Formats: sequence, C-alpha cells, structure tokens
Amino acid sequence: MARTPSSGSHYYFIKAPGMVNMTEKGVITVNADVKIEQKTSIEDHLNELSDLLVQVVDDGASIGFLPPMERSEAIDYWSNAINPDVILLVAKLQGKIVGSVQLHLCSKQNGGHRAEIAKLMTHTGYRRNGIGRSLMLEAEKKAKQERRTLLVLDTREGDPSNLLYTSLGYIQAGRIPEYAKSANGEFQPTIFYYKNNLG
Repeated sequence: MARTPSSGSHYYFIKAPGMVNMTEKGVITVNADVKIEQKTSIEDHLNELSDLLVQVVDDGASIGFLPPMERSEAIDYWSNAINPDVILLVAKLQGKIVGSVQLHLCSKQNGGHRAEIAKLMTHTGYRRNGIGRSLMLEAEKKAKQERRTLLVLDTREGDPSNLLYTSLGYIQAGRIPEYAKSANGEFQPTIFYYKNNLG
C-alpha cells in the first residue's frame, strides 16, 4: 500500500516480511517487521546499544564522537543517557536493536514548546528498511504527546540524513561552517533544521 507525503516528492511502500528492498529512485520502503519501542531504562539494553553506537561511529556517523570508538566509551555514554527530559526510542528488527533516536525535551521556562531530535542512528547492516524514518515519525508522535510544537535538529552537510529530514517536512534554518571535527581532522559544516506546528 502506498501513500504520498505532503511534499509530494516521495512514495512510501509498506514492506511485507521477507520482501527485498526497493531501490528505485524516489522510492522509500518501510519494513513492516520494524518495531519502535520507548525505553525508560538502559540496563537490559546496555550491550546492544553500546554495540550499535560503536558500529555507527566507526562507520563515520557524525553524532558527537570520533572513530575509533572504545566500547567502554559507548558504555559510559549510554549509562548516563536517560533522564526525565530525554525520551529514548529504539528500533527492533527480529528482536535485535538496529537503530535509535532521542527526543530531548527543553526544560527552560521559555522553551516548554520545543524539543530536539538527537543521535538518530541505524546499524549499517540494516539500512534501507525505513528504520530512520520510522524512528523519526515515532519521535514526532512522542513530541505531540508532550505538547511540543517545535522540533529542531542538526546534521552534517552532505549526509544522507539531510534527504530524510527534508522528505519529512523539516525546513533548513541555516548552515554553520567548520562546526564539527571529522575523523580526518577536518572541520565540516552542519545544517540546522526545524519543523513547527506539530500540534
């Protein structure tokens, strides 16, 4: 079954279990087997989440860390990742955690209407299954439940995630050059996005 997003630029297909990925230009598949869950504690998932973080960072993801990443560093990060202002969502496929995203709720008195999308990651072995998209859509649902009408995020210029965000209706707010250091020591630009009127 297909539907078109408000932008009209892509078509979405719900991928039946076992169905191969569709790679035609402009076609995005969403694997029906992908399950999105909110986690309120880390203990039972610490190893899987740490493995995921190490894998995506070592593959070049720009999410605040530089490769090579020590597993102990990933464990330290996840051990302190959850607090009352952080909603952690994970994507599971065949019982395995293959992606995650965080929704950071602004706790400032003048920012109770906004939240930040942070650390969207998908295991490289499970990409092109609509995992990132499913995580983003669930994060938006959680934001609405928390009465957050404005979402902000940033991502490295040129990364595939830029296409994901624009296809979901996020608007580019600006570009900052030399914002984040890369593995080769170069400083790369970052693009900031926002999406409002969620309610």
